[in-house]
Amino acid sequence: MTGDLHTSRRSFLGLIAAGGGAAALGVPRAKAAMRSTNARIVIIGAGAAGTALANRLVRRLEGAQITVIDPRAEHLYQPGLSLVAAGLKPADYVVSQTADWLPEGVSLRAERVVAVDPVAQNVTTDAGERLDYDFLVVAPGLVLDHDAIAGFSLDMVGQNGVGALYAGPDYAARTWQAAARFVEEGGRGVFTRPATEMKCAGAPLKHSFLIDDRLRRAGNRGAAELAYIVPQTSLFGVPIVAEKVRMLFEDRGVTTSFQRTLTAVDGARKIATFRDQDGGLHDEAYDYLHVIPPQRAPDFVVQSGLAWADRWADQGWVACDPATLRHNDYPNIWALGDVAGVPKGKTAASVKWQVPVVEDHLIAALDGREGTETYDGYTSCPLITRIGRAMLVEFDYNNNLTPSFPGLIAPLEELWISWLMKEVALKATYNAMLRGMA
Repeated sequence: MTGDLHTSRRSFLGLIAAGGGAAALGVPRAKAAMRSTNARIVIIGAGAAGTALANRLVRRLEGAQITVIDPRAEHLYQPGLSLVAAGLKPADYVVSQTADWLPEGVSLRAERVVAVDPVAQNVTTDAGERLDYDFLVVAPGLVLDHDAIAGFSLDMVGQNGVGALYAGPDYAARTWQAAARFVEEGGRGVFTRPATEMKCAGAPLKHSFLIDDRLRRAGNRGAAELAYIVPQTSLFGVPIVAEKVRMLFEDRGVTTSFQRTLTAVDGARKIATFRDQDGGLHDEAYDYLHVIPPQRAPDFVVQSGLAWADRWADQGWVACDPATLRHNDYPNIWALGDVAGVPKGKTAASVKWQVPVVEDHLIAALDGREGTETYDGYTSCPLITRIGRAMLVEFDYNNNLTPSFPGLIAPLEELWISWLMKEVALKATYNAMLRGMA
């Protein structure tokens, strides 16, 4: 048994060293022939999706005019925010410069898109500039709608027991300040998630598990009560994973309440108000409250007629084919990343699988043919369950578990190897993806 474990460890670490982690996640790395074109390609967003696609296209297309539009000077490694919010990494661990990831041959415009005209085929920015395109990729990320929670503002984060790790590295660090006081003093911790779709649905679970572990390591778990209160009817969208998390929460004394949505926060009184499915309101006292706000597409997506009309009407995700990510009405537009209106896929790992699909179909469109690559909804969540242990949960549109390391990493076991995937391998693989190399 011990020998097998050591062999597995050596095999896994060798896989990381050889870059096998990226290969095992299914992203092709074979070189393709260059194609000459004068096509105007506009990519809205320089996050993981837009940056990775720009790097891949510049190596495939000679003469193309590739423009990326994004007002953000800083690129955020968002999978690291949960580590910052648990005091495991400094805030600057997740920060780099947007321009540093983009290659020569790609133009970066530090502006915000305010409108798309999919008929005239142009994009308008907040600087009043209008850019014509032949092909458009919509990858602006999503909006964290903190204003939808009455009484809450980001100024509260880090004060009076309030945390909100999604809002960025500084807020994640402030979240740890509030959580650290809770770990030291004990009391009642309340953990939430929104009723909307959200990026990395495992993040609220990770934070709950990590604060539980922090309390235990501080010898103060007995002085704390942890409550996980959410609008959904289960703990995770994949039933077998939901059951595993339920068992872990039960084992660790985390209570759960379902079909309750956070609607208001009274920071002075330390009261969080939740609405149940019947419209009733319930006040919950807290000493530590972790807030994850409703999430939606940027306004221009809806205003430009790119959003679903009959699905996610309150959230505005781009109406696209789930397999090709091509817009349902405009064949020269694709969606990527968080903004894509597909049943699953708001993680960086999903982007790894989505980008090659859009690349394939865009280049095929240049040739007047149909692409062949498809996206099956692959989503990955290294679900941290304590410091040094995690479950590497991977699944598709149909909730099938799709392990990248069968026989080495059991997806529903708390393993140090899965922790290493989060702690060591993931950022290196993410950076390779940004460069278009994974």
